[in-house]
Amino acid sequence: MEYDIFTLQKKLSKIMTEKRFYHSLGVQGMSLALAIRYGYDMDKANLAGLLHDCAKDMEDEELIAECKKYKLPVSDVENRNGFLLHGKLGAYYSEYKYGVTDPEILSAINWHTTGKPDMALLEKIIFVADYIEPNRTCKRIPELNSIRRLAFMDLDKAVLEILENSLLYLKKKGKEIDKLTVEAYDYYKVNSNF
Repeated sequence: MEYDIFTLQKKLSKIMTEKRFYHSLGVQGMSLALAIRYGYDMDKANLAGLLHDCAKDMEDEELIAECKKYKLPVSDVENRNGFLLHGKLGAYYSEYKYGVTDPEILSAINWHTTGKPDMALLEKIIFVADYIEPNRTCKRIPELNSIRRLAFMDLDKAVLEILENSLLYLKKKGKEIDKLTVEAYDYYKVNSNF
């Protein structure tokens, strides 16, 4: 797999907001660190981390329209909460705009928003890296530093903690919850030996 990561960073810096671009660089770096820790392919983690939010800087209506334009499935929950589609659309863009053909990378980008039961290693790395990247603050997520430490000790337990925090946050805010996030939480609650 040969990608010019610096050229790709430059392209993304022109289409993303500054905040989103720095977040993506943070996820890229954290993905690399987690790949090293868990013995995963660093090039794949690097690329997936960088591209994970390549479709995020859009309004909900635009995300929905783009998914429909490219005939990507849109669930009822996604139709009401278009921001959930940025992973799915990001995987599509990664393949068709940026030439990524690796199914592991595309899948990790696709599932980084909701998670899913029994994620593959790269899917877990991107899911966790997105949550714990260095630009996030403990002000918004008080348990962040403990989750960061946990991520380097037991990735499955970190996934479970992130899913639990996300579900609590969504319930507290009265937001709709995607069933895949609940299914992922239930799966990791049973299978993470926590």
